[in-house]
Amino acid sequence: MDGFLIGLIGAGIQTSLSPALHEAEATHLGLRYFYQLIDVAGSNHDTGELLRAARLLGFRGLNITHPGKQRVLEHLDELSPGAAAIGAVNTVLFEDGRAIGHNTDGHGFTESLRRGLPHAPISSVVQLGAGGAGAAVAFSIVRRGAPRLTIVDVDESRAARLAHRAGAESAPPARLPDLLATADGLVNTTPVGMEGTPGLPLDPALLHPGLWVADIVYRPLETALLRAAREAGCATLDGGGMVVHQAAEAFRLFTGRTPEIARMTRHFAELTARAGSHA
Repeated sequence: MDGFLIGLIGAGIQTSLSPALHEAEATHLGLRYFYQLIDVAGSNHDTGELLRAARLLGFRGLNITHPGKQRVLEHLDELSPGAAAIGAVNTVLFEDGRAIGHNTDGHGFTESLRRGLPHAPISSVVQLGAGGAGAAVAFSIVRRGAPRLTIVDVDESRAARLAHRAGAESAPPARLPDLLATADGLVNTTPVGMEGTPGLPLDPALLHPGLWVADIVYRPLETALLRAAREAGCATLDGGGMVVHQAAEAFRLFTGRTPEIARMTRHFAELTARAGSHA
């Protein structure tokens, strides 16, 4: 293949670092690689039409972010085993006339947690959010061997459905005080705290030093939740590691080449610092 045309479909993605992150790694590997943003904010877009158009235009693949990770499922020809189990897709590969859905979010979170909080206990973990990214994170936590994962979402039926599929438990938000009092870790997979959706996803008074706290939001890297967690004495993990590792796995699927994680991590740090200096 002479070059790779890749896209990202999502709402409000103009500040995404994915184009620069992917293209920089491709340059190091001597690949021609073009990463385009397809921002659907404020539009009544048809996900199936976007996929068909991308295929006709010669795209090698697409990344999918909020709000399309679950909506895209019905428009695909095939799912990888992991994506089928999770019930969400963040990477679509066009191959042999077929649109094949993959999920690299779970891999991204697993690697981020393994490297960023290597000694974090996982006997009891509470997860906020049961959307597309939340599904991938829930499966990754269960597969890592957590005996107890409790999923909490304002949409209690959505939390219950995900918990059933992942082999976890679900609980209403009203139970958070009791759950967090004895939990080892807390993971935020909701969009609360990201650019455009500021704030905290829970009462910071519930945080305590015996709790580690992870947030998958990466714009900004220091969310209000992580700031409050550090002030409460918690070990913390930001969303940067998940971004890098999920991007690296998607890059491998698109190109068949193995990216260098350390180099992508350094480049992500540079991009984040640069974005912060222009904020």
